[in-house]
This record gives sequence, structure tokens and C-alpha cells, in this order.
Amino acid sequence: MTPMPQLSLGLLLTAAAGFADVVGFIELGGHFTSFMSGNTTQLGDALAQGSWPVAQLTGSLVALFFLGSVFGSLLALLAGPRWGASAVTGLVVICFAATLGLAVTGFPPSQFMLILATGAGAQNAILPSIGSVRLGTTFVTGTLFAAGQDLARALCGLAPPWRWAQHALVWASLLLGGLLGAQGYGLVGVNALMVPGVVYLGFLVAFLIRRPAKVVP
Repeated sequence: MTPMPQLSLGLLLTAAAGFADVVGFIELGGHFTSFMSGNTTQLGDALAQGSWPVAQLTGSLVALFFLGSVFGSLLALLAGPRWGASAVTGLVVICFAATLGLAVTGFPPSQFMLILATGAGAQNAILPSIGSVRLGTTFVTGTLFAAGQDLARALCGLAPPWRWAQHALVWASLLLGGLLGAQGYGLVGVNALMVPGVVYLGFLVAFLIRRPAKVVP
């Protein structure tokens, strides 16, 4: 089982990701900043149909998400356990600030949302996996499968009886974030991204204040 304090942090990060992804989904007219399975299937359809603008957009979103995951993972590795979470969260905050800045200056969503996709890829490197649950991720397909798998194992006495519920909570947090994101977008448009941006900024401050102590060899 994943300890509740760490699980709670992961749930909040996942909710923030769901919030941001819904804003991106609406701005991009049905494409995603963090759900790359959806973008990939859309890319395949666009290539088959010869719809090059859609192929360019979805392909760019996939590529930038991938690069964000590379940059985020490199930062986590190079900064080490003491500074890794702070460094990756700082990158995510920068991506949100840049996205909002370009949106305000009049760039189209097909351009400024690419930066948000980079931040979404990086976010997955903020928290390490603790226990059986992946924490703070921007996608939950694997998590939903893990919930079903763990429930089946629990029914056979092969897993803790309620571990599956932790996976289900991660899914529910993405759903709640998406719900709040849609409501926020209805009120203030793309400026709703300030809400998850503030959440990530709060995490950055907390990570800087409460970073793990330096390990003395």
C-alpha cells in the first residue's frame, strides 16, 4: 500500500493535470496535452485521411510530450533525490507561465499548447513510485487497469484487500480535475490554467522548503 501522505500529494498533482488537460482539450478542439494514446490514434487517422494540419498538430503534441518526459527525467536524475522534485516542478511551472504568456500575446492554441504538452510530459517525473501506485501522473489508463488487476488479486487473496482503491482514487482525481477544469474554462477561458499553475507553484515552494536531507556518505 502507498502511504496516505504521499498518495494525497499524487492525487493533487493528478487532479491538476486533469484540470490542465481539459483546458487544452477545449482550446485544441478535441486534442490532448497529456493523453498521448488519444493523440496517437488521431495521428494515425489523420495520416490515413491525408489531413495534414491535424497530423502536424497531433504529431507535435506527441513529440513535445516525449521531449518533456526526457527533460523532466534528466532533471530528476541530474539533480538527485534532494533537488529532483524541485527541479522538475520548476520546469512545469515555467511551461505553464510560458503557455499563458503566449496565449495573452495572441499566439494560436496550436502553438502555445505545445508548451503545455511539454510540461505534462515532465510532470510524470516529479514524484517517484511509492508502493504500488504511480503518483502524480498525467494519464490513468494503466492505473485503471492496475485497479482492476489488484481487485481481482484481492478477491483471490493475493493482494491487500483495499489496495485497488488507491489506484481508483488516482483515476477519480483526474476525473475531478477535468470537471473543475471544464467549469473553470467556462468562466475565464484559457486563463483557468492559472489554477493548476498555482498548484504547481505551491508544490515547488513546498519541495524547496522540505527537501530531503543531504545524505552523508
